[in-house]
Amino acid sequence: MNGRRPASPLWRRIRDDGMAVVSVMGMTKNTGKTVTLNHLLACAAADKVDVGLTSIGRDGEACDAVYAIPKPPVLVWPGTVVATARDTLLRAGVRTKLLAGSGIDSPLGEILLVKVLDHGEMEVAGASRSADQRRAIESLRRCGAAQIFVDGALGRSHHASPALADGVVLATGAAIGGGIADVLRKTRDRLAILAIPEADAALRAGCAGLFEAQGVGLWTADGQPLWQAPIASLNAAAELLAQDRSGFGRAEVGRVAVTGAVGRQLWAALLTLAERHPGLVAIVADGTRLFVDATDLAALDARGARLLAWRGIRIAGITLNPTSPLGGHFDAATFLASARDACPRHAVTDVVLESTHPTSLTERSPHGATAA
Repeated sequence: MNGRRPASPLWRRIRDDGMAVVSVMGMTKNTGKTVTLNHLLACAAADKVDVGLTSIGRDGEACDAVYAIPKPPVLVWPGTVVATARDTLLRAGVRTKLLAGSGIDSPLGEILLVKVLDHGEMEVAGASRSADQRRAIESLRRCGAAQIFVDGALGRSHHASPALADGVVLATGAAIGGGIADVLRKTRDRLAILAIPEADAALRAGCAGLFEAQGVGLWTADGQPLWQAPIASLNAAAELLAQDRSGFGRAEVGRVAVTGAVGRQLWAALLTLAERHPGLVAIVADGTRLFVDATDLAALDARGARLLAWRGIRIAGITLNPTSPLGGHFDAATFLASARDACPRHAVTDVVLESTHPTSLTERSPHGATAA
């Protein structure tokens, strides 16, 4: 490295809070996810931390597969352990040493564990399924990685689940479209879903059995079990409402828990339960399992119900990209100040604007945008 990078507030928080596995996800394409990832990789290298890297999709390719515009490469450092598909190594701009296979298949070949020997560009494509991601992360740990970064994929958020990651960095920016106020409103809406509060210890203890067995369940307000079944959440809506109509011997429903994904049909059932039972507490696995909008959360809140997560997602930080490769940009300083005002509970940064490291400007795309 050409000199030591000053301590980054984002990296410092990740390091000081002990977030050993951090996922980097973007609100949409070209919001600066890859630049954020490169920033964190450089910071970890400067602090001589043993780093592991993998991806939920594919990143580091030279050209965006959707918009056909150049993308910034993933920049890795000597000593980094990477879990990536075999075929990506044919295009790597660095030398690597094979450490182990993983037994995890992907469209680009088996996911391999390799150690990077040089500083340079690398394409990374990892496991796509949650179970395989957990295996890849454990493999990175066995290979000596103390800090692991998981690169996210467009339209998928399960890598942000606390079942996989200790913290999440959310990249947002002008590529979302509209003015600064529009971008920040959409970002706050996404945060409202991802960062729903975690249930307290007593509530967690009361439904621990359900989250171990999987399914749906109903309890009274003081935690007495009424009904529990190991059924998929896709089929749970009608059954929940039918069980509630049975009356449970006039016992009042106070809590409902769902371990799987919550889509529109199940959400409608939760709204109905909230109308029937004032003060209802609804517990879901985490914010990545919610396939609803922020307006839906507001509708549940308006009915006097509380929505909690079995395990809450920790937002490590929000990073900003004031430019879009498709045209349009914000004044970076104004965007940063506005975002900090709009998201006061979160650490907000523009890693390019706030960095004095000489390589940071080279992370801008050829169009002048901090892409990816």
